[in-house]
Amino acid sequence: MGVPYQILIMNQIAQVGLSRLPADRYTVSKEASAPDAIMLRSADLHAANIAASVKAIGRAGAGTNNIPVAQMSARGVPVFNAPGANANAVKELVLAGMLLAARNLPQALQFVSGLDPAVADWDPLVEEGKKAFAGIELSGHTLGVIGLGKIGCLVADAAIKLGMNVLGHDPEITVDAAWSLPSQVRKAGSVAEVLKNANFVSLHVPLLPATRKLINAKVLDTAKQGMVLLNFSREGVVDDEAVLAALSAHRLRAYVCDFPGPQLHRQAGVITLPHLGASTREAEDNCAIMVADQLRDFLEHGNITNSVNFPHAQMERESAYRLAIANANVPAMVSQISSVMGRAGLNIHNMLNKSRGEMAYTLVDVDSPVREDALRAIAGIKGVLAVRYLPLHD
Repeated sequence: MGVPYQILIMNQIAQVGLSRLPADRYTVSKEASAPDAIMLRSADLHAANIAASVKAIGRAGAGTNNIPVAQMSARGVPVFNAPGANANAVKELVLAGMLLAARNLPQALQFVSGLDPAVADWDPLVEEGKKAFAGIELSGHTLGVIGLGKIGCLVADAAIKLGMNVLGHDPEITVDAAWSLPSQVRKAGSVAEVLKNANFVSLHVPLLPATRKLINAKVLDTAKQGMVLLNFSREGVVDDEAVLAALSAHRLRAYVCDFPGPQLHRQAGVITLPHLGASTREAEDNCAIMVADQLRDFLEHGNITNSVNFPHAQMERESAYRLAIANANVPAMVSQISSVMGRAGLNIHNMLNKSRGEMAYTLVDVDSPVREDALRAIAGIKGVLAVRYLPLHD
């Protein structure tokens, strides 16, 4: 076999995931100087000097805001994530968040913590004090879910099983998500419609230019009186200043989020958690396994699954000799690649070409070994970003 792939590990990656990379083919280290790939969780790569040797980056989680995706695209480097691997963990935390707000649990815990155990009239104090923390039940109330991906669908299903009515909104819903969405979910045409009709609203959208401050003063003005807003999505999706104003005006009953910040600290009606969404042993294991498998399939076979900047590209091996080519999505690229290969005497056994926005990706199985001069010729085609030769080794 060839030289082992070097994997640079940033952050703590679950061992159950790292074990998916065979020791005879992979060197996994926090000190790799010329890594073939990077595996990370929350480490910020925006200011990092990412080695020219890096062929792929894998994020053991869903969000990739800590990775310079556009820069990697320009280099022909796919960025992988693990969508859905932490979905159950986030779902359960959303349910916990609803219960925290509905039953006034933070305030009740603080009250009990402040009692003096030496007082003689402990029981009467508890009985008198609990009157201030009477809450509401979830059953019979309406939950609005904005964003119906894997997590949003799980939250909707769990809420229905708890006896809640569910109102959903997602203009970008995928076919797979639509199939997994419970039939009892009613469709809302806008964010404002959800806020107007729901007692609880849970956000499950990525942070994009279109979703930054999706929840702002304008939409909060339409919110149902006493609504509970839950954000276990991304910090920038909510305008904190607008939320605090809505809490002060008693438009909102509570704001529960996984993104503590100075502006929200100890504010009345705010319940913040220290980014616990994916912090379960099971979620960390699932994310590590998923991203390790994806990186291995890409490094060894060029296949791409769950990349945020490359198209999905899976092709079964039909030859021991494979080329993987990342290129700009421009006309005549496939014909140029085919022409170069023809001149090099390479017979194409099978080919797959996929595109996504400005990025395109081509897998080619050929019937004979590929010489260095042919690789250089393909790399020299205008618009080709990266070329990898992936022969099978014994």
